[in-house]
Amino acid sequence: MSQSPIICGVDEAGRGPLAGAVYAAAVILNPARPIIGLADSKKLTEKKRNELSAEIKLNSLAWAIACSTVEEIDRINILQASLLAMKRAVENLQQQFDTSSYAARILVQVDGNKCPKLSLPCEAIVQGDDKVQEISAASILAKVARDANLCELDKQYPQYNFAKHKGYPTPEHLEALEIHGICPIHRLSYAPVRKHLEFLSVTLESRSTVESVPISSVTLKTTNIEIARLITSSETISLPVLS
Repeated sequence: MSQSPIICGVDEAGRGPLAGAVYAAAVILNPARPIIGLADSKKLTEKKRNELSAEIKLNSLAWAIACSTVEEIDRINILQASLLAMKRAVENLQQQFDTSSYAARILVQVDGNKCPKLSLPCEAIVQGDDKVQEISAASILAKVARDANLCELDKQYPQYNFAKHKGYPTPEHLEALEIHGICPIHRLSYAPVRKHLEFLSVTLESRSTVESVPISSVTLKTTNIEIARLITSSETISLPVLS
């Protein structure tokens, strides 16, 4: 008699925001230590997510969290970056879990309609975070980890109030973009951010004062996005971008 599969649930958090990395998590729950209250992370309060995140980490057989950077999002697009984060999460989990003994039984179930490229069997489940507890658990871990990261980034870029909106395109965030322009963690491939490349804030390591550089004095040999990724310190200049 064949044994039932060991489910590894996978989900991502942060496809919609204008700033920050996209996160993913992978979870194998322990049937002997059930967790009450698992659900799609978007349907839970922040307090409940944090409580469940701690329970998941304590009681699961294995779990892992990974991300794809803002640079990767801009380079390969958000869908591919999300799949890459999922792949990394599963691979990180495999290092913790004895997959050699259980490889024939492990089935990865991913929220959505696309699967990352994995060495394990995988199936995509639309609205899986509502249907599969392991995916619900993964959605919670990914969401809590990403929110924590944005709260840390808020300390570095307090003018955007990332701790409040977590990078999503709220009216407050859009207004901050109008006032302050973009910062190094904004996703330059997203339309609401991309329009601000017209007056791109570029940080120059060798500059100590803010200058307005005449467009006639600048020769650009790279793309706007690549220029933005040169940001390395807190000093900025306003650099008009050639059309």
